[in-house]
Amino acid sequence: MVRVGIAVFVCRGGRFLMGRRRGAHGAGTWSVPGGHLEFGESFEDTAVREVLEETGVQITNVRFGAVTNDVFADEDRHYVTVWMLADHLAGEPAILEPDKCVSLAWHDLDDLPEPLFLPWRQLRESPLFDAIRREFSATR
Repeated sequence: MVRVGIAVFVCRGGRFLMGRRRGAHGAGTWSVPGGHLEFGESFEDTAVREVLEETGVQITNVRFGAVTNDVFADEDRHYVTVWMLADHLAGEPAILEPDKCVSLAWHDLDDLPEPLFLPWRQLRESPLFDAIRREFSATR
């Protein structure tokens, strides 16, 4: 079965929030907050819900960034990841789901932590990645 994941760039001052993942899926890798699209939810609603649940941060101006097709062959999982962009509205990031995340930090596209979660490889190769880069350049 193919699942839909929503990944959210929470933008603040030209940087975005990333977390080191914990758990069976992508443990030890870095990615932006996000989670599964639930039945009947919009991409925007999922982004708002997941960021708040995971970090306590409120976001605004949620918009589409990119989409990637992510096959985790070793885990026998297949995701379509919808990458969303959002602006930080309120709150300081906190780890609210310690079973899923071990640390949080603000980064930019020129200062990415390693190792990155597998969907990042597809994102970097996507023609839409340039649009995301331009978005961050405009907020500096």
